[in-house]
Amino acid sequence: MNLRARVRAALSRDVDPAVTAFAERLASEADARAVLFYGSNLRTGSREGVLDFYVLTDGEAEKGLWPTVSYREWEHDGEPLRAKIATMTLAKFTEAARGESFDTTIWARFVQPSALVWQADETAREQVCVAIAAAAMTAARLAVAVGPDSGTEDQFWRALFQATYRAEFRVEKPGREDSILTLNAEHFDGLLPAALAATGIPYGRDGKILTPRITVAEREEVLRWWKKRRRMGKPLNVARLARATRTFDGAARYAAWKVERHTGTKIEITPFREKHPILSAPAVAFQLWRAKRKHRD
Repeated sequence: MNLRARVRAALSRDVDPAVTAFAERLASEADARAVLFYGSNLRTGSREGVLDFYVLTDGEAEKGLWPTVSYREWEHDGEPLRAKIATMTLAKFTEAARGESFDTTIWARFVQPSALVWQADETAREQVCVAIAAAAMTAARLAVAVGPDSGTEDQFWRALFQATYRAEFRVEKPGREDSILTLNAEHFDGLLPAALAATGIPYGRDGKILTPRITVAEREEVLRWWKKRRRMGKPLNVARLARATRTFDGAARYAAWKVERHTGTKIEITPFREKHPILSAPAVAFQLWRAKRKHRD
């Protein structure tokens, strides 16, 4: 199966109807072209925790920092659902997936499983398929550049994720790449050969061992491309975190949910805390301290 066919089939996977309903709601609010669902809830089918969506809108590719991040809570058939939403234009998403920006997050994230849970029309569906295929091709080029001369698919993907994790501020424990590959084994099985074929990199195969026939000059070109992005990884992370403190819509509600989930302490969301989550942090920390002290007593 060629890469485009693989991507189209993977994006068409069935998801929980509640997730689809949430995606439709988000699409309507943003006048979106498409909505992607990804993350651990996609794999497990659970509604617990926070659902992860990318909402892709119409328009020209953004300049500066992107995406815009927000948090939503919605009651569906009496059940509270929570979601973290990244919003950006489909044009910028495609550009980033191709590796044309300094960003590393889009192609590294969307070489992993995702589902297209809402699209405006068939044109939008095809545009998303093209972008996701481009993400796989971008990731595959780097995987063979930083990976072994010959190895299994897992060895190449492991080298890729280790490289991208080192380039960013990540909270994942060492070995996170192993769990990604283990939990999504079916998704990654055969993906590297399909992506290499699509990107024009020939390879030899002996059983499970792949030998990409990439020239020294081609490898050096990819590594130069990667060096620029690796240098920008952590500064971009810091800039986006700083921006999020001012633009994360629903940050106070998201933080309150996280606190209650992990500590059992319910945090009241006042209008001031909703508007000024950073300024409210000391008061919330004091409330948590009092709750812990009361529990100890």
